[in-house]
Amino acid sequence: MAANKTVPTAVTVDSFLNGVSNPKRRQDAIELTKLIADATGATPAMWGPSIVGFGTHTYHYGSGRTGETAAVGFAPRAQALVIYGLLDDTEHTTAQRARLGPHTIGKGCLYVKALADVDRPTLSEMITAAYISRHAD
Repeated sequence: MAANKTVPTAVTVDSFLNGVSNPKRRQDAIELTKLIADATGATPAMWGPSIVGFGTHTYHYGSGRTGETAAVGFAPRAQALVIYGLLDDTEHTTAQRARLGPHTIGKGCLYVKALADVDRPTLSEMITAAYISRHAD
Protein backbone atom coordinates (compact mmCIF):
# COMPACT_ATOMS: atom_id res chain seq x y z
CA MET A 1 0.00 0.00 0.00
CA ALA A 2 1.43 3.39 -0.99
CA ALA A 3 2.11 5.94 1.72
CA ASN A 4 0.30 9.26 1.67
CA LYS A 5 2.59 11.86 0.09
CA THR A 6 0.69 14.80 1.54
CA VAL A 7 1.96 14.90 5.11
CA PRO A 8 2.90 17.75 7.45
CA THR A 9 6.32 19.25 6.74
CA ALA A 10 8.76 21.44 8.65
CA VAL A 11 8.42 24.30 6.13
CA THR A 12 6.84 27.35 7.71
CA VAL A 13 3.60 28.68 6.29
CA ASP A 14 5.02 32.22 6.21
CA SER A 15 8.05 31.19 4.16
CA PHE A 16 5.82 29.28 1.74
CA LEU A 17 3.37 32.17 1.35
CA ASN A 18 6.17 34.70 0.90
CA GLY A 19 7.49 32.51 -1.92
CA VAL A 20 4.28 32.67 -3.97
CA SER A 21 5.50 34.48 -7.08
CA ASN A 22 2.27 36.18 -8.23
CA PRO A 23 1.74 39.19 -5.92
CA LYS A 24 -2.08 39.06 -6.16
CA ARG A 25 -2.19 35.32 -5.51
CA ARG A 26 0.27 35.79 -2.60
CA GLN A 27 -1.94 38.47 -1.01
CA ASP A 28 -5.06 36.34 -1.49
CA ALA A 29 -3.25 33.37 0.08
CA ILE A 30 -2.18 35.43 3.10
CA GLU A 31 -5.76 36.71 3.55
CA LEU A 32 -7.22 33.21 3.10
CA THR A 33 -4.82 31.85 5.72
CA LYS A 34 -6.13 34.40 8.23
CA LEU A 35 -9.76 33.76 7.25
CA ILE A 36 -9.38 29.99 7.72
CA ALA A 37 -7.45 30.39 10.98
CA ASP A 38 -10.19 32.68 12.32
CA ALA A 39 -12.95 30.31 11.14
CA THR A 40 -11.34 27.19 12.62
CA GLY A 41 -9.24 28.41 15.53
CA ALA A 42 -6.50 26.13 14.18
CA THR A 43 -2.88 26.97 13.49
CA PRO A 44 -1.87 26.55 9.84
CA ALA A 45 0.78 24.02 8.83
CA MET A 46 2.29 22.99 5.54
CA TRP A 47 1.05 19.67 4.17
CA GLY A 48 3.33 18.52 1.40
CA PRO A 49 5.10 21.17 -0.64
CA SER A 50 2.13 23.41 -1.45
CA ILE A 51 -0.93 22.92 0.77
CA VAL A 52 -1.62 25.15 3.76
CA GLY A 53 -3.64 22.91 6.04
CA PHE A 54 -5.61 23.34 9.24
CA GLY A 55 -6.30 20.49 11.68
CA THR A 56 -6.35 16.84 10.70
CA HIS A 57 -8.88 14.48 9.19
CA THR A 58 -8.59 10.71 9.22
CA TYR A 59 -10.04 9.14 6.10
CA HIS A 60 -11.13 5.55 5.52
CA TYR A 61 -11.62 4.04 2.07
CA GLY A 62 -13.74 1.02 1.31
CA SER A 63 -10.54 -0.79 0.31
CA GLY A 64 -9.38 -0.59 3.92
CA ARG A 65 -6.83 2.15 3.30
CA THR A 66 -6.72 4.86 5.94
CA GLY A 67 -4.64 7.96 6.34
CA GLU A 68 -4.56 11.51 7.56
CA THR A 69 -4.85 14.76 5.70
CA ALA A 70 -5.63 18.35 6.62
CA ALA A 71 -9.21 18.84 7.79
CA VAL A 72 -9.41 21.91 5.53
CA GLY A 73 -6.73 23.62 3.52
CA PHE A 74 -5.81 25.39 0.34
CA ALA A 75 -3.13 25.72 -2.29
CA PRO A 76 -2.39 28.94 -4.17
CA ARG A 77 -2.08 27.63 -7.72
CA ALA A 78 -1.31 29.70 -10.82
CA GLN A 79 -4.92 29.81 -12.03
CA ALA A 80 -6.85 29.88 -8.73
CA LEU A 81 -6.90 29.28 -5.02
CA VAL A 82 -7.78 25.61 -4.61
CA ILE A 83 -9.65 25.03 -1.34
CA TYR A 84 -9.84 21.48 0.02
CA GLY A 85 -12.31 19.84 2.38
CA LEU A 86 -15.35 22.07 1.90
CA LEU A 87 -17.51 20.09 -0.48
CA ASP A 88 -20.11 17.50 0.33
CA ASP A 89 -23.37 16.62 -1.33
CA THR A 90 -25.72 18.14 1.21
CA GLU A 91 -28.37 20.70 0.38
CA HIS A 92 -26.74 23.01 2.92
CA THR A 93 -23.45 23.06 0.97
CA THR A 94 -25.32 23.59 -2.28
CA ALA A 95 -27.15 26.58 -0.78
CA GLN A 96 -23.88 28.04 0.54
CA ARG A 97 -22.25 27.66 -2.87
CA ALA A 98 -25.16 29.54 -4.44
CA ARG A 99 -24.38 32.50 -2.14
CA LEU A 100 -20.59 32.26 -2.45
CA GLY A 101 -20.05 34.03 -5.75
CA PRO A 102 -17.87 33.03 -8.70
CA HIS A 103 -16.20 29.66 -8.24
CA THR A 104 -15.85 26.30 -9.86
CA ILE A 105 -15.60 22.85 -8.37
CA GLY A 106 -13.54 19.80 -9.09
CA LYS A 107 -13.25 16.44 -7.42
CA GLY A 108 -13.38 17.51 -3.78
CA CYS A 109 -12.02 21.00 -4.47
CA LEU A 110 -13.43 24.49 -4.66
CA TYR A 111 -11.62 26.85 -7.06
CA VAL A 112 -11.69 30.61 -6.49
CA LYS A 113 -9.89 32.91 -8.93
CA ALA A 114 -9.95 35.99 -6.69
CA LEU A 115 -10.80 36.17 -3.01
CA ALA A 116 -12.31 39.64 -3.55
CA ASP A 117 -14.97 38.10 -5.82
CA VAL A 118 -16.50 35.77 -3.24
CA ASP A 119 -18.70 36.44 -0.24
CA ARG A 120 -16.29 36.07 2.68
CA PRO A 121 -18.92 35.47 5.39
CA THR A 122 -20.30 32.59 3.30
CA LEU A 123 -16.81 31.19 2.70
CA SER A 124 -16.08 31.45 6.42
CA GLU A 125 -19.34 29.65 7.21
CA MET A 126 -18.43 26.86 4.79
CA ILE A 127 -14.95 26.54 6.29
CA THR A 128 -16.25 26.39 9.88
CA ALA A 129 -18.87 23.73 9.04
CA ALA A 130 -16.37 21.61 7.09
CA TYR A 131 -13.73 21.88 9.81
CA ILE A 132 -16.14 20.82 12.54
CA SER A 133 -17.36 17.84 10.51
CA ARG A 134 -13.86 16.70 9.48
CA HIS A 135 -11.57 17.59 12.36
CA ALA A 136 -10.14 14.65 14.27
CA ASP A 137 -9.77 15.38 17.96
